[in-house]
Amino acid sequence: MVAAAGDTDGSRSDLAGKLGVEPGMIVQEVGWDSDVDDEVRDAISDRSGEELLDEDAQEVVDIVVLWWRDGDGDLVDTLMDVRSPLDENGVVWVLTPKTGYDGHVEPSDIAEAAPTAGLSQTSNVNVSDGWVGTRLVAPKSGGRGKR
Repeated sequence: MVAAAGDTDGSRSDLAGKLGVEPGMIVQEVGWDSDVDDEVRDAISDRSGEELLDEDAQEVVDIVVLWWRDGDGDLVDTLMDVRSPLDENGVVWVLTPKTGYDGHVEPSDIAEAAPTAGLSQTSNVNVSDGWVGTRLVAPKSGGRGKR
């Protein structure tokens, strides 16, 4: 059976799954503005079972969702800031407007900023009609002895 366009539960769960959100995960949202996609936000909180934390939260988080647009400032500085509350296995999703939308960010800008901020780009996903996501992670440390 094909899900109808109005079937939000299945598509929401799929969307949150694409972003690696699992029940019980703590997700922090940074860069919220009136242009963000509320379906994406709802999917994340529905799947995690938790409200999204705002950018002032001090908890350790599993995922940071960074809504980023051209003109929002220095991406490297922002990535350095959002890394600090991340769990050691945490993920940063940089969500940017797609090509042709106001605030579109060139993928090369993210690819250049990530390593400078100590992150590695691993994948890209379409998250909605107007937004695309880039997954960034901290590289795994080579040594297993230190804790």
